[in-house]
Amino acid sequence: MGTPLDSREAQVAEVLDRLYEEYPDTDISLNFSTELELLVAVVLSAQCTDERVNDVCEDLFGKYRSAQDYAEASEDELADDIYGITYHNSKAGYLKGIGETLVAEHDGEVPDTMSALRDLPGVGRKTANVVLQHAHDVTEGIVVDTHVQRISRRLGLTTEERPEAIESDLMAVVPEDDWRMFTHLFISHGRATCTAQNPECDDCVLADVCPSERGDAAVDLASDEAW
Repeated sequence: MGTPLDSREAQVAEVLDRLYEEYPDTDISLNFSTELELLVAVVLSAQCTDERVNDVCEDLFGKYRSAQDYAEASEDELADDIYGITYHNSKAGYLKGIGETLVAEHDGEVPDTMSALRDLPGVGRKTANVVLQHAHDVTEGIVVDTHVQRISRRLGLTTEERPEAIESDLMAVVPEDDWRMFTHLFISHGRATCTAQNPECDDCVLADVCPSERGDAAVDLASDEAW
C-alpha cells in the first residue's frame, strides 16, 4: 500500500462525510422479516441482483418458513422454486444443506457467530458479515461486495483484489462505528454514479478526492469480477 495510513484515514473521513450527505437513507435492499429469510436472501444474492432475489423470495418465503422446510425439500424442488436466480441448481443445494445443518446443529435457528455461519453451505465471510450485522446487530467487519471492491480500489484505499484482503485494508482506515454503513454507502454510490462501466465522474461528489478521476491511481479499473 503506497498511501500513508494517516492520509487514507483523512480521505476516508471526507468520503464518508460526503456519502452520508448524498445517501442519507441508504440501507440493505434485500427484503426479509426473519433471520432465516435474510440468510437465504443473501445466499441467493451472490452474483444476482437484489431486485431479482426479492422477486423470487416473495413466493419462496411463503412456502419455506423454517429450516426444517428447506431440509425436507428436494434439491430439484428448491431449484424450481428459485428458478431465475443465477446458479439456481447450486444454490438449491446450499439451501437444502443450510436447512439440514441448522436443524441438526442449531435447533433450526440462525447462529450468531462468524465461525458457525461460515460452516454453513454456501456461506462465506461476506454473507456471514451481512447476517451478523442485520440479523444479530453484530458488526465484526466490512461487507465487501463488488461495489465496495470496485470503489475502494478506484479511491486508492486498497490495491488488493481478494475481498478478504480488501476488507482487512478497509478495517484499518474506516472507523469501526462506520463499518456497517460503509458498505451501504458504497453500494448506493456504485449504483448511482461510480458504475463498473462508464462511471459518471463529472457528476461524482468524490471527484476531487478520487485519484482515479485525476488519473494517478495505481489500480486496474477494468478489474471488477463478480464474486
